[in-house]
Parts: sequence; C-alpha cells; structure tokens
Amino acid sequence: MFRAAKEVHDWMDQHCVRGIQPGLDRMEWVLERLGHPERRCKWIHIAGTNGKGSTGAIITSILREADYSVGVFLSPHILEWNERIQVDGMGISEESFVQWSNTVLPHLEELIAQGNAPSPFEFWTLIAICYFALEACPWFVVWETGLGGRWDSTNVVHPLVSVITNIGYDHKEFLGSTLPDIAREKAGIIKRGVPLVCSVEDEDAKAVIHQAALSESASIYQLHKQFSYEIEESTAHKQMFSFTSPYERLTNLSLGLQGIHQFQNASTALMTIDILRRRYITVVEEAHIRAGLEKVRWAGRMEKMQDQPLVILDGAHNQDGIQSLVKSLTHLYPHQKIRFVLASLQDKEIDLLQPIADTAHKIVVTEIPHFPRSRKANELATLLTPYFSGSIQALEKPWDAVQTAMNEANPDDVIVITGSLYLVSEVRPHFIRSI
Repeated sequence: MFRAAKEVHDWMDQHCVRGIQPGLDRMEWVLERLGHPERRCKWIHIAGTNGKGSTGAIITSILREADYSVGVFLSPHILEWNERIQVDGMGISEESFVQWSNTVLPHLEELIAQGNAPSPFEFWTLIAICYFALEACPWFVVWETGLGGRWDSTNVVHPLVSVITNIGYDHKEFLGSTLPDIAREKAGIIKRGVPLVCSVEDEDAKAVIHQAALSESASIYQLHKQFSYEIEESTAHKQMFSFTSPYERLTNLSLGLQGIHQFQNASTALMTIDILRRRYITVVEEAHIRAGLEKVRWAGRMEKMQDQPLVILDGAHNQDGIQSLVKSLTHLYPHQKIRFVLASLQDKEIDLLQPIADTAHKIVVTEIPHFPRSRKANELATLLTPYFSGSIQALEKPWDAVQTAMNEANPDDVIVITGSLYLVSEVRPHFIRSI
C-alpha cells in the first residue's frame, strides 16, 4: 500500500521493466479487471514524431476557452511529475495519484507474479485512465502517445478523433529505420470509423497512413488537401496565419506559440476542432478559437525566458525537431549571433546536431545530472568538434553552462538551450524562480 508519490515512483524503478514491450495484453488484462474505465471518456488520441505536445496544447486551449473541462496526458514532464496527468491546467494531486496507484497495484503485482511485468509508462497510463474516468471526469481528454502508436500503452481507447502529426526519424531501434516503417507504427492508433487528422508530409509515409485509414473506413483529413494554412506574418513578436478547411476559412489568426513550424501544428489542431464541432456537436465559436490560439503556451518549446540577452528553451531532440528549431531561429533572428547550450542522450546520433553547428556562434555543452542515458559533457564536445569550427566549451553542471553563455553574450545575442527535454526540465526552474 502506497502512502506517498515517492513510494510509487520508487516502486516503478524497482519492479517495472524498462524499455518497449510489444503488445497491449498487459493493459487490456488490467483494464478488464478494473471494469473498463477507459470506455467512459471522450478521447482525442495524438501520435507523431514532432508536434504532438503543441497540437494537444492548442486543442486544449481552444476547448477550455469554450468552457469545456479538458484532461491531458503527456510525457515527459518539464517541472513537476504531476504535469503528466492534468485537468484544466492542474496536475493530479498527490492524494489522487496515490489512491489510483493503490487501485492498480494488485493487478500489476499479479502480472509480475506471472512473469509479465509492466513498464513504468504502462503504470502511468493506467493511473491516468482511472483518474480521468473515475474521479476528475473531464469532458474531453487529450491523449498523447508515449512512443509509436500500435503497441503504445495509450492505444487501448476508442477516441472521437485520431491525430497523427508530422513524422520523422526518432527511436529507430523501436519503430523502424525508414519513414514508411515509422508511419506504420504511428498508424496503429487508427480505429474503424474514427476520423483521422494527418499532417504527415513525406509522401511514402503519408501513403502508408492513408492505406491504413482506408482499411479501417476512417475518414481522412490531410494537410494541404482537406485543410491548409497560409502564413500572414511571422516575426519575433507576432505570428499570424489563415486557415482553410472543408467547413470554413478563418483569417488574421494570432498564434501564441513561436516558430514557423507551429503554424502546421495549429492548423492540425483547428481541423481536429472542426471535426469535434461538425461530427460531435461540440459548441466552439470563432471567438473561442481566436482566443485559444492567442493564449496558448507550451513550456519548453521555443519558450522565451528572458530578454537582453534573449534566452530560449526548446526541447528539440531529433532530426526534424532540430531542423525546425534552426529554421525558425534563422527566420526570426537573421542578424543576431546565436549561442547554444546543448545536452544529448547517448542513443542520439551526433550528426543530427549538424544544423546547430552550422548556425552557432558558440556552443557550450553540458550533461544531465543523475541521468545515466546522458552523454558526458566532454564526450559531447569531442564528438561535436568535427562539425563545428568555432569554440566549444564543456561544463558538467547545466546551470553553470547557461550562466557561462549568458555572461559571455552581448545584449542582442540569442541563447538557445536545447538538445533534450531533460535539459530543459533541469534549467527551467532556475528561470522561473528568478522571474
């Protein structure tokens, strides 16, 4: 019997199996014994390599402007563990977390006794389902996959709408080495008769997803075909765009998220909202859409922490994410020197940092403390040297690396802290405390 959240986390560390375990049999076995609580909620299921979190945040912001209660399940967290399970912006309380952990625990212990131990993410997913379905009861749940789709533990729900954001190379050891292979895994969330919103751009990957949707008789809403967007203005201070769907055209939309890639995420979110409005009689007015877009915020994604020098946090950690980040930086700050503070996990290929090396004025590398998968700062500096002709400095402590970059910067320089969401999670509290 757990009495505190730390006891739950410690139990996960000691008894759960790390890594990906194919199959949904453990999840389905436990949910059957719990009386299938997952059948009580209205899920919006989101998969994709990049853009899941931003798309979900925009959907959530718009629905909350329309006075709907919205649950969110996401990973990893940035500041506090309870951010992973939240309703209307409030993380699950420790009391509720412990209560539903204790509800799930006997079934997990039985699985372990059978030699079929769950992963930590499966435990988190079961807690989230119980909390949303049996206690908080939000009107909608924005339900983000952890990794992949087909075998992801979130794939035990029957959603109102499925969403697949853009697909790129990440977790190739689990999902496959080609974009069609990765797309096939993501397409596993498609359900029979459930509409699909897709913003995948690669033609081969798109073809795989469309074929999967057709085989499930799922209506397809594809970016640049059934819906589209046009950038009206994109500066460091203003993001304006228009959106067109089969149902409407909206212009002069102001977006609260920075980065030119966010227009695609916003359009994907708007198409999802349109489906909720037209197919499920969800009452969302144009004023709610405009307010939700303008007010949306997403921690650790092109997030401005201070000015002079400008400091930006971004959790980009894969090829497409880093390319989108660099493209946005060079678009928004074409005449400023950009200094990077970087960390990287050991399973990440070093050449994905090439766009950063091509753009950087200086690089300070660091490592994530108490995290065995993190590359050591000196190792990362050595690996980066062939890619970057300028200065690379290695500092073990992340905040020391950030302060060094800030102390050396001119007031009009830009400092970007990136390479890992775990690095963002490590340094963001320092900025929050100083505000």
